[in-house]
Amino acid sequence: MSAQFTDFSSYTQQFAAAANRANRLALENAESVFGVQLRTFERNTTAAAGFFGELAQAGAQADLQALLPKGLQVARDNFERLASANQEVVGLSLKAGEALGELVRQPFAAASGKSERKPR
Repeated sequence: MSAQFTDFSSYTQQFAAAANRANRLALENAESVFGVQLRTFERNTTAAAGFFGELAQAGAQADLQALLPKGLQVARDNFERLASANQEVVGLSLKAGEALGELVRQPFAAASGKSERKPR
């Protein structure tokens, strides 16, 4: 009976350690994703604010027409930064998913290794 309790205690400790590692991986991934998105938002906001500042200072009709191509370029650059950030987020999420998958595979690999070592 005590051997069963010891086994149960060992399995419980292994599960708690794996759950702790999984939570740590998930939090690190969320922190990385949030950082990427925040940097992108900051850069896009800075670029848009700069353009709107120039737009507010433009007085003549000719100045406004000259700013139109610049506004389109700012919008294009913002979109490209956003697309790049989204690709980076997907890459980070894939890496985190692979790490979680490896974490799940470890106990099964260890169990299959133990069962192969037993003599018949």
